[in-house]
Amino acid sequence: MDAYGLEPSERVSASKKLQREDARRILAASSRVIVAKGRRLNDLETGGKVDDAVLDLFLGSTGNLRAPTVRAGKTTLVGFNEDAWSDVLLA
Repeated sequence: MDAYGLEPSERVSASKKLQREDARRILAASSRVIVAKGRRLNDLETGGKVDDAVLDLFLGSTGNLRAPTVRAGKTTLVGFNEDAWSDVLLA
């Protein structure tokens, strides 16, 4: 993000474990969610609705929010996919 001059408005330390209720709040504030898991990319229009299946995509095997997670406007990116991040953050 630094290379492109992007500055986050909020940073959450990796030591702070965000769990299901935290993920639920993030999902409720998002109209679009892009989740990268391995090579698979899920691009979902949620309209701010909290769906348990989508919520499960947010969480890792430990039940904590997967990292990295970034919210840009009403779009939330979970997991890393360079193309998705570039499309959303540099648009």
